[in-house]
Amino acid sequence: MGLTSNTVLALAIVAGVLLFAATVWFWPKLSGRTWRALVGRIGLLLVTQLALFSAVGLAANKSFLFYGSWADLFGQETSMGKVVDHSMSSEDIKVVDKQKLDVPGGGKPQVGGQILKIAITGQKSKITSPGYVWLPPEYFQPQHKDKKFPAAVVLTGYPGTAENLIKGLNYPMTAFKQAKAGKMKPMILVMLRPTVAPPRDTECVDIPDGPQTETFFGQDLPKAIQSTFRVGDKPQNMGFIGNSTGGYCALKIATHYPQTFGAAAGLSAYYEAPDDPTTGNLFHGDEKLKKRADVLHSVANKKPSGTSFLVTSSQKGEPNLGDTRKFIKKVKGPDRVSSIILDSGGHNFNTWRREIAPMLVWMSGRIQA
Repeated sequence: MGLTSNTVLALAIVAGVLLFAATVWFWPKLSGRTWRALVGRIGLLLVTQLALFSAVGLAANKSFLFYGSWADLFGQETSMGKVVDHSMSSEDIKVVDKQKLDVPGGGKPQVGGQILKIAITGQKSKITSPGYVWLPPEYFQPQHKDKKFPAAVVLTGYPGTAENLIKGLNYPMTAFKQAKAGKMKPMILVMLRPTVAPPRDTECVDIPDGPQTETFFGQDLPKAIQSTFRVGDKPQNMGFIGNSTGGYCALKIATHYPQTFGAAAGLSAYYEAPDDPTTGNLFHGDEKLKKRADVLHSVANKKPSGTSFLVTSSQKGEPNLGDTRKFIKKVKGPDRVSSIILDSGGHNFNTWRREIAPMLVWMSGRIQA
């Protein structure tokens, strides 16, 4: 049972409840002043509090993925990282490692698909960023060996890691289950974080004399995907997905590059780049660049080309509801816009997990092989 599994969390909660009940039940019997009664009371309090704190800690770790495994938690993960040298390489995407999906028969790619750990180098931006690629089982099956697949870039929020998209938000497993149930077409997912120049939050902006993040995501990354995997080079072949900062990037990049991305989904997206210590000076006084980074301004001035957008929010708990409604009104045909508005849901993993499955089905209906 893994550190982040539901079974471990459920057992910790049950243990906490049972120990609390035992403390209440046995307390009168341990009310004496003997050393045995004293030790008994101390023992009950300690184990009960330990169980309760363990349950809270496991729940927090499951949501935010501070530790990915028991070995990681206890400092036993000592294997060295693999160095990938890009300075003398012309490759856009280099595979660093491979993982299987935890499903029956998942050791065979044609059954369980495959997760590739990659390093992506942008030819124009000169940015190198780590990430993961989910290849569905059909990608490896002989009957589909000459077939192209739709692909979607998936970004997490700031300062998240690409691994959160696999372990925290369960993108590969959700896509696998949805495709197996016939609710969506098999789709390649290219999963990254928007932080390509850590620790700075570049907000997917081409910063003057700084990281050319928009160029990386809008130009370099699509070309790298198309040249490495069996993905077409038309807008209907590729989508862009993200949550929070990643959602802002997804909507903005798809608005700026309709010739590349045919669909974009912003989960809990905001619509204007923040100005705070994590971002630094993004625009250097360039008002044109600042307007370009304003999604509401960009979509209002976008030449309609048939791009599909999906935006999400909630009636209670999300701060972006008003701007989300403004975005919906600004989309002009033949561009299309859809939404998921929950009754309640905060800016967190639990909310996004409720939206990912229907969003992937929607995306599958907007992009194709």
